[in-house]
Amino acid sequence: MKKKIFISSVQSEFQNERKQLAEYIRQDALFSQYFEPFLFEELPAQDKSAQKSFLEQVAKADVYLLLLGEQYGCEDAKGVSPTEQEYNTATAQHVYRLAFIKNVAQRDAKEDLFKQKIDGEVIRNSFSSYEELQSSVYASLVDYMLQNNLLHSGPFDSSVFAGATINDLDKEKIRWFVGLAREKRQFPLQYSEDNIHQILSSLHLITDDDKIKNAALLLFAKDVQKWFASATIKCAQFYGTKVQKPMLSQQIYGGSVFEMVDQAVGFVMSRINQQVGERIHSAQVDVTPELPTQAVMEAIVNAVVHRDYNSTGSVQVMLFKDRLEVWNPGRLPQGMTIKKLTAEHSSRPVNPVLANPVYLAGYIEQMGTGTTDIIDSCEAMNLKTPEFYQDEDFRAILWRSERLDTETDINTNINQNDRQNDRQNDRQNDRQNDRQKFSKRQSKILRLIEGNSSITAEELAQKMDVSVPTIYRDLKSLHIKWSGPAKAGHWVFEKQ
Repeated sequence: MKKKIFISSVQSEFQNERKQLAEYIRQDALFSQYFEPFLFEELPAQDKSAQKSFLEQVAKADVYLLLLGEQYGCEDAKGVSPTEQEYNTATAQHVYRLAFIKNVAQRDAKEDLFKQKIDGEVIRNSFSSYEELQSSVYASLVDYMLQNNLLHSGPFDSSVFAGATINDLDKEKIRWFVGLAREKRQFPLQYSEDNIHQILSSLHLITDDDKIKNAALLLFAKDVQKWFASATIKCAQFYGTKVQKPMLSQQIYGGSVFEMVDQAVGFVMSRINQQVGERIHSAQVDVTPELPTQAVMEAIVNAVVHRDYNSTGSVQVMLFKDRLEVWNPGRLPQGMTIKKLTAEHSSRPVNPVLANPVYLAGYIEQMGTGTTDIIDSCEAMNLKTPEFYQDEDFRAILWRSERLDTETDINTNINQNDRQNDRQNDRQNDRQNDRQKFSKRQSKILRLIEGNSSITAEELAQKMDVSVPTIYRDLKSLHIKWSGPAKAGHWVFEKQ
C-alpha cells in the first residue's frame, strides 16, 4: 500500500500550492510509487461533519504535511482552527509530521502563536516561493523514505513496487513472452497459469513472498503507464535537419517495453526510404531499407532498457532528413565511456533485471554488443559511422543514406546494385582519406556540418569542448566558410 500524505493548511490561502504539491507527488517517478497525497477538496460529498472527516483522515495518514502562512483560519467554539486541530490529531496519533512555514511580512496573532508552538515541537523549513517549497518537500520525503527503509541502493528495475501484486500483471503478455523466449533462446519453462510464479521467479521479477519488482511491471503490467507515467516513447519525423514545426508526423507510444519498442521501430521503418532490388524468377522483389532494421532496433531497445526510470523524461525517437536520433534520459554506467562503447566491451546494463527478458525474447542479439552491432551494421551498408553522445541525456545518431530521391523505380534498378557499390566504395575511400588527412577533431567537425550545415561556430565549439577561435582555425584548414546572413546562413566548401 502507498503511504498517505495528508496536506494541511488554510485552503483559501494555499489553494495553488496544495494542488501543485499533490500533482508533483503523483507524477514524480519516485514518489508516485510510494505516496498518495490527500486533499480534502477532492473528497466526494458526504453526509457527515466536514471537520470530523478531516480528523479521521489525519489519523489514518502516514505523513502529515503542514503549510503555514498569514492566516490562522476559521475558529471553532473553543477558538481553535481546523488546521491546528489537524496538527494536534497528527501529534496525538504519532503521525510523521512535516511543517513548512511561508516567509510573510505579517501573520495573524493566533497564526504566530501556532508557529511558535510548531517551532518547539518539530523541525520545520521556510519557503518564499513554490519552487523552494517543492525542493524542501522533496528533501523531507526522501529523508522519510530513508528512515523507513523505502529506498533501496540496488538498481531501479530490481526494486519492489509497494502495493503492486501479481494480479496487476497480464497473463497473456507473460504467455506471449514465454513462447517467444522458448523459440529464440530455448527458455526452459513452459507457460501455464499455475506456472506463472515460477516463470517470474526464474527471471528474478518477483520475490519469494510475491512482491512485484519494477521490471515485472514494465514488462507485463496490464497498464504500464498507470505505474510509470513517463515510461513512453515519443516519436517525431521532421521535414529537414532541425527540430522545427510543423512536423511530418508525431506519435507517443505506451504499453509494455516490448510493445513500445515494436511501435517505435515500426514508426521509423515505415518512414525511411526503401531500395527495391531485382525481380528474379518471381513476382517478389527484395526491398532493403536505407537504415539496417537491426541497428534501429538496437538503438531503440538500448534507450528503453538503459534509461533512468526515476526521471520524468521519456525516450525520444527523432527522424530527420539526414539522420535518426534516439535519446534517453540517463547516463552511462560508472566506468563506461563513449570511447568504450565503440569497441568490444563488457555488458553493464543500467537495469540488468529488465535487460535479461528483453534478450531472451530476441530483441537484442547478444548482451553487451548493442553499440558495436549498430556501428557494424551501418558501416556494412556504407553509411556514415553512427555517433554516441552523453550530455544531460544519452544520444545515439544513425546517419541515413545520402540518396536524395524518396522512391526507387523498379525499371531503372537493373544495374543499380553495381552502381551503388561503386558509389559506396568511393565514399568509403573518401572517408578513409579524410581520416588520414585530418585530425580526429576536424573529422568530427566535418560530420557535424554534414549533418547540419547551419550549425553555428559557437555550437560546434560547445560540442567539441574547444574554443571558438580553435573551431575557426579548423574550418579554415578544411576550406570551409560561412555563406549567407549571420543567423540564417550555412557552411560551404571554398573552391580551391
